[in-house]
Amino acid sequence: MNMKKLMTLAASLLLALGAMAQDVVKLGIIGLDTSHAVAFTKLINSGAEEWAQGFKIVAAYPQGSQIIKSSYERIPKYIEEVKKYDVEIVESIAELLEKVDCVFLETNDGTIHLEQAAEVFKAGKRCFIDKPVAATLGQAIAIYELAEKYGVPTFSTSTLRFTPKNQELRNGVYGPVLEADCYSPHKAEPTHPDYGFYGIHGVETLFTVMGPGCVSVSRVSTPKSHVCVGTWENGRVGTFRAIVDGPQIYGGTAYTWKNKAVPVGGYVGYKDMLKEILKFFQTGEVPVSKEETLEIFTFMRAANMSEAKGGKIVTMEEAWKSGQEEAKKLLKQYDKTK
Repeated sequence: MNMKKLMTLAASLLLALGAMAQDVVKLGIIGLDTSHAVAFTKLINSGAEEWAQGFKIVAAYPQGSQIIKSSYERIPKYIEEVKKYDVEIVESIAELLEKVDCVFLETNDGTIHLEQAAEVFKAGKRCFIDKPVAATLGQAIAIYELAEKYGVPTFSTSTLRFTPKNQELRNGVYGPVLEADCYSPHKAEPTHPDYGFYGIHGVETLFTVMGPGCVSVSRVSTPKSHVCVGTWENGRVGTFRAIVDGPQIYGGTAYTWKNKAVPVGGYVGYKDMLKEILKFFQTGEVPVSKEETLEIFTFMRAANMSEAKGGKIVTMEEAWKSGQEEAKKLLKQYDKTK
């Protein structure tokens, strides 16, 4: 057994023993600038969900984005909402970490996830990072490298991944997926590259049903819609349609030999995702690999590079290398300042 697995096993045993002693796994939230934080608190702390028994969100550090107005304006309201469920509001991440076993990093602003996650990793706390794991590919790479440095399991996902129909497609219930067309709303946010802030829902849906293995991407854009075409290593093609000006809907179509055209699942709530997160907090086993999450960010980076090149095809390798360069600079700078 290697050292990393040994550390994960030891952490799991300590968490289990601590939960047995206190009868509850204590959870904390960083960032009350997103509706997810309130929804998760209600589901876990209400006592109505059998699958959430043994877990409680006990504390929250409310500060999230300081630059996205639609986010920071929500904080006062969301503070009052979570306090109804016996959640203590604390003054810092450090104070939060003293009170909890595991962390939901819910800050709506991916640009500060690296800084916030690093503090959690240093404390040795398992951390779920809500979408987006970071604003850019380079930041995402840096986050996972820091998690590995401190031996702390972490993962990130969109709730669309765990829509039951999408899990059925991923697991081959309808036969191997040959190709897929997926869509979701795209809300442009100037502080994030395209898709990282919101369109990631549709990109993650695409990768959930297609699986990893994309090799190149091209993008066509109009003021109303963007279409990103990915070619997979075995010749399959998957598309992501970012709905800029249109209905706020999620879904798509997957094509299989067995069932021909199969509807892709849309948004059905947070319960299925939360069940996976709580399992992760207990076991330390991630339900979404680092490699697949980083491939999603590489796809988005390649799509944006394609747009800058007038729609030309950009390889995932080219996009990945640019992300690695960004990550190296971030980690070098981070080591100097921290």
